[in-house]
Amino acid sequence: MQTMKAIRIHSFGGPDALVQEDIAIPQAQDDEIVVRVLAASVNPVDYKTRAGQYPAVTQEQLPVVLGRDVCGVIENCGTRAHNMLRKGDPIYALLGRDRGGYAEYVVVKATEGAAPPRNLDPVQAAAVPLAGLTAWQGLFDHGGLQAGQRVLIHGGAGGVGHFAIQFAKARGAFVATTASGKDVDFVRGLGADQAIDYKAERFEDAVRDLDLVFDLISGETQERSWAVLKEGGILVSTLGPPDEAKARQHRARAAGYMAQPNAAQLREITGLIEAGKVRPAVEQVFPLAEVAEVAEAHRFLEGSHPRGKTVLRVVG
Repeated sequence: MQTMKAIRIHSFGGPDALVQEDIAIPQAQDDEIVVRVLAASVNPVDYKTRAGQYPAVTQEQLPVVLGRDVCGVIENCGTRAHNMLRKGDPIYALLGRDRGGYAEYVVVKATEGAAPPRNLDPVQAAAVPLAGLTAWQGLFDHGGLQAGQRVLIHGGAGGVGHFAIQFAKARGAFVATTASGKDVDFVRGLGADQAIDYKAERFEDAVRDLDLVFDLISGETQERSWAVLKEGGILVSTLGPPDEAKARQHRARAAGYMAQPNAAQLREITGLIEAGKVRPAVEQVFPLAEVAEVAEAHRFLEGSHPRGKTVLRVVG
């Protein structure tokens, strides 16, 4: 049996729960592709899963390899995938919840992966799939955002938020966003029409009559957001379904969701990146091979709320 190195958890806990082990290299079946990982993104779902705060992963399912999105090169293909793809082709993907990218190899289904943007390196490309698809599906699939509409994006400097600003601008919407004072220039540079320093100003005093609020913060911020929606507007959240009773009270709509793998949407995102309309921001890069460095990446993301994304890179 051929083995590979992978970083996974056997129990829930802090960053020290991460362990590096030798496990079997996965085999491609049917429409699957085995990918040699060059870089893997770090997302809040990773540290929430590690801490036992992500309900889709239970104690009974452990051990699991963490990591939801990767960029790499194709190692081999299953019987239904080999006609479309070749060994050595680059690919990036949002993985299904049954697999993890903190490993030397991972299985990607043909419906999950796409050729990465030609103007990005593997680290930049690995930053795109989960955050990009979360932003895309929230704005367009659930929020129905169209050209000429007005959207408020909470947390515009973060991993999902910085893509959401750029996607909404590319679609032709008016984009307002909340951010800390140190990030105001950053979000304006991404194309935000209105940047609101949430520590210095209440967003309710700055915007109103919005078609869509895209909530990446939850809590009190979500509760206060109903007041800025126009009648018939929608509040979309990645952090659990908003209160339907509150939606009715404000004559608005509500939608909660979790991002799903989608190769076709990734190809649309690739087109925007190659056209220069969207760019991923990578705040920090850590080596994937060292479990101590991966633990440090978790601490960094969990504790500092960085601009853009955090990525693990295969060194060598």
